[in-house]
Amino acid sequence: QGGFDSSFSRSIGEDAGAFNVQWAHRLLTTRDVLAPGNPVLADLLPSDEGPVRMVAILDQGLVDARPELMTQMQMWADANARSVRLASDIVIVPGGEQAKNDFDVFNSTARAINECGICRKSFVLVAGGGAVLDAVGYAAASAHRGVRLLRMPTTTLAQADAGIGVKNGINAFGKKNFLGTFSPPWGVVNDTNLLSSLTDRHWRSGLSESVKVALLKDPDFFGQLQRLAPLVRRRDLDAMETIVHRTAQLHLEHIVHGGDPFELTTARPLD
Repeated sequence: QGGFDSSFSRSIGEDAGAFNVQWAHRLLTTRDVLAPGNPVLADLLPSDEGPVRMVAILDQGLVDARPELMTQMQMWADANARSVRLASDIVIVPGGEQAKNDFDVFNSTARAINECGICRKSFVLVAGGGAVLDAVGYAAASAHRGVRLLRMPTTTLAQADAGIGVKNGINAFGKKNFLGTFSPPWGVVNDTNLLSSLTDRHWRSGLSESVKVALLKDPDFFGQLQRLAPLVRRRDLDAMETIVHRTAQLHLEHIVHGGDPFELTTARPLD
């Protein structure tokens, strides 16, 4: 029943300390990532943990454009049975900005993580556009206070920007990305061939991010964008891969070396 002990408060303050948490941000560009002979995705999995459990979540728009991915995903898992085991049927969630406007995708992901016994040594693999990556990533970062996430962005904008970032979130209370986390993915795999099924509008739209980052970070890259523009208009996949990879690389360099990846003091200058 005595008064407040100010000496106790001072002792806590004097004993407080800082600590660091090390993150690894892995970015790989490939083609036909689920082909039986492509080792990129399997090589991202730990080699000393035996077959890890994984739940795969795909954007409905991606499945509509590429229905063969369902079979390819299962065949990839079967071919890499020593490294990975799919813990359930593939989960399909709606894509587009609607994926972030309510809790449906978040809840579907959290439910799958729970029902499939996904733990902190397991993986969630998500393939789709930026909105799906954000919503699924938020659920993965929340379950068990964070399970390991593999991103496979499937639009030019997601491969160049959204899939590289360390943010996850959904919209709420009329505000964009009001609920979310900072949580880097275990790895990001950009499969250039997945871009070939995009409409012309979505093929081009992600390049606005390339123009922005080039103007801010790399004048030579801006010149390269101008030179490659005619090829991009003709949907040349090599030209698009060059642009998307360099854009993603510049984003990654800024996150890793910008000094404030979790925006504790201010939003990143790139934003």
